[in-house]
Amino acid sequence: MRNTTCTRFVSLSGIHPCFMVHVLLCALHSLSLVQILPLFSKYKVIHFNKTDARLANNGISTELQLVRCRVNFRALKFTPQIEALGNKLVQKLRDKGSFVALHLRYEMDMLAFSGCNHGLNPEEAEELKRMRYAYPWWRDKEIDSKTKRSEGLCPLTPEETSLVLKALGFEKDTLIYIAAGEIYGGEKRLKPLRAAFPKLVRKEMLLDSEPLRQFQNHSSQMAALDFIVSTASDVFLPTYDGNMAKLVEGHRRFLGFRKSVLPDRRKLVELIDLYNNKTISWENFTSSVQEVHRGRVVQPSCRRKLENKPKEEDYFYANPHECLANSSLCSGSKDTVTVR
Repeated sequence: MRNTTCTRFVSLSGIHPCFMVHVLLCALHSLSLVQILPLFSKYKVIHFNKTDARLANNGISTELQLVRCRVNFRALKFTPQIEALGNKLVQKLRDKGSFVALHLRYEMDMLAFSGCNHGLNPEEAEELKRMRYAYPWWRDKEIDSKTKRSEGLCPLTPEETSLVLKALGFEKDTLIYIAAGEIYGGEKRLKPLRAAFPKLVRKEMLLDSEPLRQFQNHSSQMAALDFIVSTASDVFLPTYDGNMAKLVEGHRRFLGFRKSVLPDRRKLVELIDLYNNKTISWENFTSSVQEVHRGRVVQPSCRRKLENKPKEEDYFYANPHECLANSSLCSGSKDTVTVR
């Protein structure tokens, strides 16, 4: 077990330094109160590094799940500086009207890690491959991008995203906030998306450089600003279902099922290819996309449980149904859902 300090956390009882505990996953169960309790008493918040995605989703008593709900959605907060700047972003967007938060996962590290290079030239694909080999803890090195994309395991490209948004009925004057880091290829890559939706904005466009400067070298803090905007948006649409997207989805469920659209990437890339190959018309493409996503708007539901496949089942923090309702939760009746 190795200890370090980490970013401060804010709870209902005040601001606390966070104490990060690095442990081997296989040893986590053997850590005793003798080791952990003194640290908790001193620091109030303990972060078990790299264990957050490995927590049990199901098979836990309702009482304990409700504790997790209160911690996730009521107790833990961002620092005042992040909260203030995030709320300022939301207000600036609100002053312009309703808006969509688009979680556009098209950063260089995301593409390199996933091995997805659809639409890139050979030099760009090679650059991503070199980055993948530069990180020894990224297990997969040789990745078949075409197969992975056909299975729906790649983030949508900006070009694909523009087609999907138009097919879903979003108007050209829709205000869209890009919740993401630096897009690979910059403005050139965003050109098709911006042509389809000119009111495309980022936090760097809405805020002066000075308030952002304190966060710019801290990607997790910049992501926190995007998280605040995404949870407050009128519509949330992620182009990839990573941890950020799942966290926002769960928080929006908790806040009363604010509209979130979860793209079916496997079916979408099939339809996009058919349209780009002129196999189907725009009218057929649009009607098919809308039909595919008729049931992809977040609504009350029970988590999908898969025995002995915890990584493939629905995560607790994406659908914390214990936090939300009574016995009618799984019936699909939105009107009867209340927040605890």
